[in-house]
Amino acid sequence: MRLPIPLCTTLLALTLPAFAAVEMKESADKVRVEIGGKLFTEYCFTGASHVYFYPLIGPGGARMTRDWPMKDTPGEDHDHPHHRSLWFAHGLVNGGDFWSEAASHGTATPKIPLGKIEHEKFIEVKGGEKEGVIRAALRWVAADGSVPLTSVQTFRVQDGAERVIDFGMTLTAGEKEVVFGDTKEGTMAMRIAESMRLIGVDKKPGAGKIVNSAGDADGKVWGKKAAWVDYSGPVDGKVVGIAIFDSPKNPRHPTRWHARDYGLFAANPFCEREMDKTQPEGAGDFTLEAGKSVTFQYRIILHEGDAEQAKIAERFAEYSKDAK
Repeated sequence: MRLPIPLCTTLLALTLPAFAAVEMKESADKVRVEIGGKLFTEYCFTGASHVYFYPLIGPGGARMTRDWPMKDTPGEDHDHPHHRSLWFAHGLVNGGDFWSEAASHGTATPKIPLGKIEHEKFIEVKGGEKEGVIRAALRWVAADGSVPLTSVQTFRVQDGAERVIDFGMTLTAGEKEVVFGDTKEGTMAMRIAESMRLIGVDKKPGAGKIVNSAGDADGKVWGKKAAWVDYSGPVDGKVVGIAIFDSPKNPRHPTRWHARDYGLFAANPFCEREMDKTQPEGAGDFTLEAGKSVTFQYRIILHEGDAEQAKIAERFAEYSKDAK
């Protein structure tokens, strides 16, 4: 029997894989990333001391990073105005601070000269049926106007029930060597949603949970070396989580982690002494010779449930095999 054309079309649609296109919409100050016609994040490259991605919208529409200082949402802390959703920066580069912003210090004079990480140009902005990518060239501008460092930042996101981001940063020294100094203020960073914190805005215990690949939990994760860390907690009454994988290809893998109970969540390959006082001064310093480059890669997974429910250990094992 010959099926009517509308019914035939409907049956065909049901048998096809459900891929929601990843779209990139460029404007003067940002690139809007939509998945399935809905906002996932925006690459913001004006109005701050470093570029960043905001918001990050996870499973079921959960907003998984803090709104402030981009948006004033009731009930959020107004601490650390440089904690802008998702970003890569470091607090000690050739003696300059590329992590903080002027607003971070209020009326006080910064102890270290403040630098800026500026968007220079796009190398690639491309959407697709299964993934999208934003690749941008950045300039690290010191307080005196010099540019000791440039970088290429790659943000690649996959469509799916969860969101998988592959984030890469290739750092290239200029005419002189660049030293990434030993400081806890860095580096591949996120500021998670306030409801996911271990310690709430009211300073009372929260519902968040932190675990790492070594089996450490909550406050014991800070400063430890681990292949991955997962930070989970409730958003709008549903438990969701964020895992960051440190690529086995990265220098100093497994990295140390600046994961705090108030919601800062960062992988920091340039810190030793400030996180482990048994180490000598400057043990975390990393020198990049003039004209040379180094690349750091991370996978970020926005998932439902906690680390165990999302099988993060298994997911890292798979990622690790692909990364080698």
